[in-house]
Amino acid sequence: MTDLRNQRRMAASILKCGKNRVWMDQDRLDEIAQAVTKDDIRVLIKGDAIQSKQIKGISKGRKRYAIGQKNKGRRRGHGSRKGAKYARFPRKRRWIKTIRPLRNLLKELRSDEKITPSTYRRYYLKAKGGEFRSRRHLKSHLIADNVLKEEKEESS
Repeated sequence: MTDLRNQRRMAASILKCGKNRVWMDQDRLDEIAQAVTKDDIRVLIKGDAIQSKQIKGISKGRKRYAIGQKNKGRRRGHGSRKGAKYARFPRKRRWIKTIRPLRNLLKELRSDEKITPSTYRRYYLKAKGGEFRSRRHLKSHLIADNVLKEEKEESS
């Protein structure tokens, strides 16, 4: 087989790609071997005897799959965690998620006149002090203290 290194090098410079991306038609190797100048190579490129192969990329398939799994809540175990507990979900964010629904519930109950403004103030301060874990916890306290009578009758 003839040495086509020179032709491959010239084709690579004309096609503006690497030597490994130069494709040569196996049926026209003799014709390619005859090409000595860059002009000869250009003619062969026009005649599709020499072409550049497509650039090989990196598949995003695995990445897309991983993102899909993370959206479902997977891949969040101990081995996947980098930051500390409160770097991943800060204390302040957690507090905001707890206190806002509590305060909204209290405002709602006060506007519907199910609790008095003084009761509202008392429970508002208790919520601020972190006494209640959730809306349900707050409601159970209100029912236990006989402040919310309608709720007690509805739930039983």
